[in-house]
Amino acid sequence: MPFCKGAWKNGTVFMNIVVVGAQWGDEGKGKLIDILSKDVDVTVRYQGGNNAGHTVVVGEEEYIFHLIPSAILHKDKVCVIGNGAVIDPKALLQEIDGLLKRKIRITSHQLKLSACAHVVMPYHRILDGLRESKRKNKIGTTGRGIGPCYADKVSRCGIRMVDLLNPRVFKAKLEDNLTEKNEIFTKAFRYKNFPFKEIYEEYLGYGRRMKKYICDTALYLNSAIDDKKSILFEGAQGTFLDIDFGTYPFVTSSNTIVGGVCTGSGVAPTKIDKAIAAVKAYTTRVGEGPFPTEFSSGLKEEIRNKGKEFGATTGRPRRCGWFDSVLVRYSIILNGISELAIMKLDVLDDLPKIKICTAYKYRGKIYKDFPLDFEVLSNAKPVYEDLDGWQTLTRGVRSYAQLPLNARRYIERLEQLLKVHIKYISIGSKRDEIIVR
Repeated sequence: MPFCKGAWKNGTVFMNIVVVGAQWGDEGKGKLIDILSKDVDVTVRYQGGNNAGHTVVVGEEEYIFHLIPSAILHKDKVCVIGNGAVIDPKALLQEIDGLLKRKIRITSHQLKLSACAHVVMPYHRILDGLRESKRKNKIGTTGRGIGPCYADKVSRCGIRMVDLLNPRVFKAKLEDNLTEKNEIFTKAFRYKNFPFKEIYEEYLGYGRRMKKYICDTALYLNSAIDDKKSILFEGAQGTFLDIDFGTYPFVTSSNTIVGGVCTGSGVAPTKIDKAIAAVKAYTTRVGEGPFPTEFSSGLKEEIRNKGKEFGATTGRPRRCGWFDSVLVRYSIILNGISELAIMKLDVLDDLPKIKICTAYKYRGKIYKDFPLDFEVLSNAKPVYEDLDGWQTLTRGVRSYAQLPLNARRYIERLEQLLKVHIKYISIGSKRDEIIVR
């Protein structure tokens, strides 16, 4: 049965769907997107860069994607990297070449890059690392240059993909940037100058290789919608890494929420039909920042190893904790979520007791809504509700009725707390290890 076509609302078929992460990223969106994308025509990445990764397991093969939507694994599907993303050309071409080595050839029909997407330059990557090294309170950046690239975009001195196709425009912009950047690097960081000629020739070469993919993706997407094509929008990271609504400053530099779809793709909000959120059956985050439900060290190691909780991009171990319904409920509100996917339920199979955070407590006050005060969030203690575990393997289960009773009780209690229907339940890493209710 199809996963997303044939769902009706007031007589209208859902055509354009957004999938977001409702926690701090790494929720298993890659698997969900891989499953949903086989029933849509176009998949769009609308924000972020190669600082995030999606892992998809097909049979015995594992694929890790950083920029290209994982829908590229489905033949005859179109993948778009929108204007809201930032593109490191070297990383993107490595990803394309890596797929080619695995007999997956990407044509200009299959992959389209926004001419308006900004380019991650060498000085962005270096600046990212240098800034982090000087901070007393580390953000936990991946060092991929994503933040500095977005900063240049907002400062109106960024270089866009279309600029790599025009040597004169690129030359003028790069000269201006290096005049400013080299002074900052030498005086503020005592770092060597970046050579103009070397960068200019390298990136013009990238432009030549990527020319066939670069186009006005906003026009393409809107034309596809007019032609009744179905579109799946995917974000990187998760809601609480959003630049506006995340646990600032421990966030990414773009809008990861559903609202970012429109500015990141050029598709109007009136053309978005449905938003689905992915969450883990527990909680993880990578890097620094507040994490009220974080496990003690022993349980953290157990869940981390069983859930293979290591970053797809950096390999960093993820911090793990109990499910936080305060966090996820706020995410559902911000994103207008109508359906939820619970991923990695099987990781909890062995636990005799499972906790759900239903509120926070700080200085005698109970917080049932997500607090924006950084001091409160950093020091609050979770208020837990205890449920009995099921202590039964779930990986072979393919229908909701066959899940252990206590697993169903856990799912249904989450639905009550979150006030949203849980449609998808993942019980393993492979494509077919999922239950659709």
